[in-house]
Amino acid sequence: MLRTTRSTTIRSTRKTKLLSLAVLPAVVLPVLAGCADPGASAAKPESEAAKNGIVYNTSVDQNRIRSEKDTAAAAAVPAAIAKDGKLTVATTAGSIPLSFHATDDKTAIGVEVDIAQLVADKLGLDLDLQVTSWENWPLKTQSGDFEAVFSNVGINAARVKLFDFSTYRAAFMGFEAKKNSSYDIKGSDDISGLKISVGSGTNQEKILLAWNKELEAKGKAPATLQYYSSDADTILALSSGRTDLNLAPYPSVTYRENTRDDLKVVGKVNAGWPSETLVAATTLKGNGLAPAITDALNSTIKDGTYAKVLERWGLSEEAVPESKTVTEANFGTGK
Repeated sequence: MLRTTRSTTIRSTRKTKLLSLAVLPAVVLPVLAGCADPGASAAKPESEAAKNGIVYNTSVDQNRIRSEKDTAAAAAVPAAIAKDGKLTVATTAGSIPLSFHATDDKTAIGVEVDIAQLVADKLGLDLDLQVTSWENWPLKTQSGDFEAVFSNVGINAARVKLFDFSTYRAAFMGFEAKKNSSYDIKGSDDISGLKISVGSGTNQEKILLAWNKELEAKGKAPATLQYYSSDADTILALSSGRTDLNLAPYPSVTYRENTRDDLKVVGKVNAGWPSETLVAATTLKGNGLAPAITDALNSTIKDGTYAKVLERWGLSEEAVPESKTVTEANFGTGK
């Protein structure tokens, strides 16, 4: 997910902060992730064929898959939310193919945006999409600025105290490294002494901090966690050898493996490690919107538009058979 506003390098045992170079724009774009020329935007391709057979449309003209209004789901939307006729959705636009900027550098596109559009369609509301930072969506959702968040948010014990969720995709994180590396990451022992970039305040950061505790308990060297201001900076650091690994959402690392020649996936872990979790639409706790979104998602699953969106972005393997509403009351119960 999106990084902190300034680049730092932190060893988790000492919390020593070092400034890191920020040499690229904050937007990761196809083919140009390793290019430091900000004027190169004029040459951005509007589509890109990946090794996995997916042709990624990165243009402003998305020709999105749309769905029809579901009367029952629409009727479940709380009146206070439905009265303006809009569903105000936050997304972070920081990682391909989840949510990122199109070739105009300002229009948010990606699988998260497409699913948000389907939900708005089912609820009979216009999609009001707002781009924000990863650090800001929790507070702005609590304040009411955002009615829902679609941005690869994984459910965890801390978040269910503040938000309700409607599940819609599997949640995995992937380790990526340079193609000529020999890393095979399966657990904490495999990251001892390595430099790993990770997003601040993310589930993947929690995993690495927990793995470092395991290493310290064994008397082994922990990994050094590094934080960069953007995906572009992160990938430049990885490809140049300043970091050994990057831990990021699995769809993003597999995208890069399939569109670049210098990187590969070297490990996969559930975002809820040591348990399991799912990606979910995020709404303010107790405001009544989550059940309506869950109904809308299940309607898209039933009519096939959900599957078409995932297929469009190469994420069919992350499909769920049904959406469920998760709250603090039922978190961890499997219901």
